[in-house]
Amino acid sequence: QVQLVESGGGLVQAGGSLRLSCAASGKILSINSMGWYRQAPGKQRELVAVITSGGSTIIADSVKGRFTISRDNAKNTVYLQMNTLKPEDTAVYYCNSHLMGRGTAVSDYWGQGTQVTVSS
Repeated sequence: QVQLVESGGGLVQAGGSLRLSCAASGKILSINSMGWYRQAPGKQRELVAVITSGGSTIIADSVKGRFTISRDNAKNTVYLQMNTLKPEDTAVYYCNSHLMGRGTAVSDYWGQGTQVTVSS
């Protein structure tokens, strides 16, 4: 079994910062990428940022320059540093990992989600 456990969400005022963490655990052979998606009420889930095992990143235009994604491969952990937060960043943030588990094909795994609320 593979699990993704997120932490770090919460309530913050506009202009503030939060740091999200997501740790992958279980029977993992290799991790291709880890990243963050978000879903606001009434909207579709959208990509926020992704980082590959080699360190390449994809950052959504809406958060570019404000959010930074990083990864600790030894700990199978991905971080999302969110600065200059805006009310429109309010959403449930989901961790995602594209990985190969023991005895399984490469698949997508999701965390349970963590709420980020930015007040104006």
